[in-house]
Amino acid sequence: MAEVDEAAAPTEKVIRIQRVFINLLDSYSSRNIGKFLSNCVIGASLEEITEEEEEDDENKSVLPEASLAKLKEGTFQIVGTLSTLETPRPNFAVETYCAISREDLLLRLLECDVIIYNITENPQQVEEAIWAVSALNEEVSHFEQRKVFILVSTVMTWARSKPLDPDDSEIPFTEEDYRRRKHHPNFLDHINAEKMVLKFGKNVRKFATYVIAAGLQYGMEGGILHAFFKLAWLGEVPALPVFGDGTNVIPAIHVLDLAGVIQNVIDHVPKLHYLVAVDESVHTLEDFVKCISKSTGPGKIQKVPKENAFLTKDLTQEDIDHLLVNLRMEALFVKENFNIRWFTQAGFVENINSILKEYKQSRRLLPIKICMLGPPAVGKSSIADVLSKYYKLHHIKLKDVISEAIAKLEAIVTPKDVGEGGEEEGEEEEEEENVEDAQELLDGIKESMEQNAGRLEDQYIIRFIKEKLKSMPCKNQGYILDGFPKTYDQAKELFNQFVCSLDASDEFLKERVMNLPESIVAGTHYSQDRFLRALSNYRDINTEDETVFNYFDELEIHAIHIDVGRLEDAQNRLAIKQLIKEIGEPRNYGLTEEEKAEAERRAAEERLAKEAMEEAERERKEAMETAEKMARWEEWNKRLEEVKREERELLEAQSVPLRNYLMTYVMPTLMQGLNECCKVRPDDPVDFLAEYLFKNNPETQ
Repeated sequence: MAEVDEAAAPTEKVIRIQRVFINLLDSYSSRNIGKFLSNCVIGASLEEITEEEEEDDENKSVLPEASLAKLKEGTFQIVGTLSTLETPRPNFAVETYCAISREDLLLRLLECDVIIYNITENPQQVEEAIWAVSALNEEVSHFEQRKVFILVSTVMTWARSKPLDPDDSEIPFTEEDYRRRKHHPNFLDHINAEKMVLKFGKNVRKFATYVIAAGLQYGMEGGILHAFFKLAWLGEVPALPVFGDGTNVIPAIHVLDLAGVIQNVIDHVPKLHYLVAVDESVHTLEDFVKCISKSTGPGKIQKVPKENAFLTKDLTQEDIDHLLVNLRMEALFVKENFNIRWFTQAGFVENINSILKEYKQSRRLLPIKICMLGPPAVGKSSIADVLSKYYKLHHIKLKDVISEAIAKLEAIVTPKDVGEGGEEEGEEEEEEENVEDAQELLDGIKESMEQNAGRLEDQYIIRFIKEKLKSMPCKNQGYILDGFPKTYDQAKELFNQFVCSLDASDEFLKERVMNLPESIVAGTHYSQDRFLRALSNYRDINTEDETVFNYFDELEIHAIHIDVGRLEDAQNRLAIKQLIKEIGEPRNYGLTEEEKAEAERRAAEERLAKEAMEEAERERKEAMETAEKMARWEEWNKRLEEVKREERELLEAQSVPLRNYLMTYVMPTLMQGLNECCKVRPDDPVDFLAEYLFKNNPETQ
């Protein structure tokens, strides 16, 4: 047992620890731990929790964001590292560092009273944690006051431990058994880091080191179970997958309860240096998945081979190892010695409602409920269709709801064979009990439709709409009710966040219907007689004392009124833009990986098409410019040749009299002088020729 005799006296009340370092404050686990500690008063866990405080904790809001907005006096100051330079600094941290040298990081660590290295999410941080504890240990002699080093590790370093009793595998491991732990093959670095941290810290008055083996972390906005929450919330699969037989026990803990354990370690500085942080539950993988499926998903699970886990994009190798571990653990020391204000002490399943609430609030997965009302042909369905795609809501049409409900009832009463791997026995028995009720309801529906010319009475319509709105997909993402409720009594049975009232003059609506193509009008209520009757009925209903809009006004749900006739927009783009502005941003996970890939593909195609068009336009312009240059060059050459020809003709014309003059008066005497010069060959032929020409000038003779 890693105990130290010279531990701090339990009577010590004054604790000077203020500055706490946590690595990777932008990761799920470290972020929530840092946020929690930033709201903890130093030494608060040394005091016993009173009954009043326990009641306050039970009644507190799920999310501690409000209390974190304003730091209490005497709380821990949080500093730490971030994974990237682009990550904004968390509002609870006083300082953050990124991409700094080991020398600079050591200086930052030496400024802190508590150093927490969390290696539960990022295995690459193991090496840095070992370096940090080693570097700090070398500086112990220079510490002015005690420093505490806490390594937040994982129970995966116990994954292959042999049972304490071979005949009783249900006996849990506790902190006392830490020397017997055997690690999972993929977590060798983690157990080496644990051993290294426990090796140091012998001088507890100067440097106390601790290892906390945390169970699978859940709660708030993330954790390993996020992949199942997301799959359930999206509602795209009929059943959530359970990898393997699902009977493996997974030790787990709420991330804020883990933060509470860390707070107690800082405050108490206990003698025991290896602690286990898990809640009191003994949940299997099947328990976790089934609970998520029933609370926010399809309600069913499907056992699949373990290898299928590797096909889940949101799960890493480390995540899969955690989900497949089979280990029973009990945090005995934590339960008996610490004062923790537990969030989910009883475990995940018992607290699923609060966990689900905090998860949806943290990720802003809040359903949007819209009621689209208005006279016939005003454009309700087309606008609702656009909004349902933009907000990823379920577009609920009365006709579809009725058809779906009747088909479901018929499927229940129709005998069917039970195939292999079908539904669970309990669900089968429940369906068998409901066959008689379903048949009775189906008979009542058929009788109602026969008596009312194919129309259903309100009691059935409202029942089907309620069942649809209470379905998990509608509870998760939300919905758009298209043209329903129509009356005050129907509205009393429903509740909506947004009521969108579309309207237009009767003349506008009649003209719109008259201009519709015959192919669209055929078989719909837009035929002349049916449309006029429906429009008249709508106007009559909405001039009574009790209307649908009056009911929503009573609930202080005020409709968004839009006169589509005045917008003069046949495609309703302006109306849709105005509604999106009023309703706000989407509240969902955003685009899936496939949708992102498709959007990127379309963007790439559009970019390439744009670049191709620009390139073609550039080439066209270059070709035009080249052609123009060639044309101008040819024209210039033609003009140049013409000028040269004219110059030659001019020179020739000008040279004729000169040639005649020379031939008549100069050339005969000159030729004679040259001949004479050749005969005589004087020493100075030029002077000889000049004198000859002077003497023999015809004009002087």
